[in-house]
Amino acid sequence: MDGMDHLEHLDRHLVEELAQVARETVRDELREQSRKQRRTAMLYAASGAVALYAGGALALALGLGLAAGLPGWAAALITAAILGAVAYVLRGAAHPNHPHPHTPGRVIGGTPPAGPPGGLGVPYPPMPTEPPPGPPTDPEGPHHRA
Repeated sequence: MDGMDHLEHLDRHLVEELAQVARETVRDELREQSRKQRRTAMLYAASGAVALYAGGALALALGLGLAAGLPGWAAALITAAILGAVAYVLRGAAHPNHPHPHTPGRVIGGTPPAGPPGGLGVPYPPMPTEPPPGPPTDPEGPHHRA
């Protein structure tokens, strides 16, 4: 049985070596992918920062151009209104299926839930048809509440 023990040892050694090679290959591949993704993320961040500065410079140029013929406060107000309108249009372009914000309590394309929007699952109590009766009043009792 000495030969079988030797074969078991070789099998175990071969499995360990194959596992080591597989781990190193996967590790190298993941390192390369993460390096590429890190570079892409840095380029996106840099392009966003440059676009932010370009937008600021454009807003400043627009404000200064308007300030040539208008008072400074009016130029700033018009520039802010234009930037707000552009932001609203861009927001609408980001969500083309939702032209207006969803108002809570209004159900689109279905029945309203049985419970309140808080998600606790407790249904709304029924609305009373008449006001609740007040406590009996004693005409000879005190007229103030303690």
